[in-house]
Amino acid sequence: MEAATYKGTNKMITGIVFGVLTFWLFAQAMVNIVPAVQNDLGVELGVLNIAISLTSLFSGLFIVVAGGLADRMGRKKITYIGLVLSVIGSLLLVLAQGAPLLIIGRILQGLSAACIMPATIALMKAYFEGAERQRALSFWSIGSWGGSGVTSFAGGAIATYMGWKWIFIFSIVFALLAMWLIRDVPESRVESKEKFKFDFGGLGIFIVTMLAINVLITQGAQLGWTSPAALALAAAAIIGIAVFVRYEGKKRNALIDFKLFKNKPYTGATVSNFLLNAVAGTLIVANTYVQVGRGYTAFQSGMLSIGYLVAVLAMIRVGEKILQRVGPKKPMVWGTITTLVGVALMGLTFLPDALYTVVVFVGFILFGLGLGMYATPSTDTAVTSAPDDKVGEASGIYKMASSLGNAFGIAISATVYGTVAAVASVHLAATVGIITNVLFAAISLISILALVPGETKEQAQEMEVRRAG
Repeated sequence: MEAATYKGTNKMITGIVFGVLTFWLFAQAMVNIVPAVQNDLGVELGVLNIAISLTSLFSGLFIVVAGGLADRMGRKKITYIGLVLSVIGSLLLVLAQGAPLLIIGRILQGLSAACIMPATIALMKAYFEGAERQRALSFWSIGSWGGSGVTSFAGGAIATYMGWKWIFIFSIVFALLAMWLIRDVPESRVESKEKFKFDFGGLGIFIVTMLAINVLITQGAQLGWTSPAALALAAAAIIGIAVFVRYEGKKRNALIDFKLFKNKPYTGATVSNFLLNAVAGTLIVANTYVQVGRGYTAFQSGMLSIGYLVAVLAMIRVGEKILQRVGPKKPMVWGTITTLVGVALMGLTFLPDALYTVVVFVGFILFGLGLGMYATPSTDTAVTSAPDDKVGEASGIYKMASSLGNAFGIAISATVYGTVAAVASVHLAATVGIITNVLFAAISLISILALVPGETKEQAQEMEVRRAG
């Protein structure tokens, strides 16, 4: 069904944005409320860090599966399943009195995000074309990148004045509103005569490999980096990656179709997306450091990032307009450089309190400006480059990069910060943790320069039409 035959497009966009917020705003608020959750539930910091990263990890593990299922079962149906899982996961966090419900709830939130993200992007492509699709994806990006900007401020404010569990009560409300707003959206799926065979073998190898990597990153310092357990995890990760690539290359219905990566723009958008999402580790380092090392409350640390919120929300639509005028590469490059500079400023922990506060505030603004400029051009490049019959799967891989990048970025940054803090000052630990994120941004920039063209074929045609008109 074409967009023109469906009149509820604005309501659909609003509902989709609300659904996306259940992950990027509410679920991700956990990175800013670590001390509050730890004090309330009495769980160890290591266990809490694992619980925080589990949502992004499980989202990354299952998002390609959910994207492929959305293409075949229906994109609206998979979105609804995701919203139901979000409600259940958030409810478990509200009821949590210790680690068990906390961990289960975070896992369900991850599965929820795995369903919602690729299915909603596929719905956007199904009902919008050209500039209208770019506009719709801008609002989707406001929900994801913008939501991640709001999360630090909103999470800190809610935790400080209402209690951290209220974050997930609001998440339930937004999920229910999303279900109501998209109730009239027509179903969208790929009609195929070929019988679908799920790649359980590929999924199993992928899960074992990703879990080995995640446990190694989060527990390596505690286990000892050269201990037999850590070395076994590293071996499992390396062997798992090699086996997975070889196994998937022989499968007709592979979990991940590596042929998609023959498209350089898609590869550039996906790789840079993974790395810029890894920069989210800056949030846990900066927020933890200003609370532990500078004595800020959760609300005060959230206020430091208010500029990030304003900047990312303002720049997402600007990034859309720049994309339409000059293609995707320039705004992606400019955005990544701006993000890199903003994050680097937060590593100047040798500065006195007043000056450091100003520098971090400016750093968050630049962080938001960069991500906002990058968001829509990157997402549109990935979606435009994907075949129509695999847009759900391709979107799943693209958003898997977001989730796994976020999970590994947070896990790596928290591990680096914790490891250095155990043997040196929290000030040095924060600096080293921030430098780690600067490296992520630098490698992201290299991937864009190497792989993303000035404009895709479709974008070139659209811009030529505008110039002619």
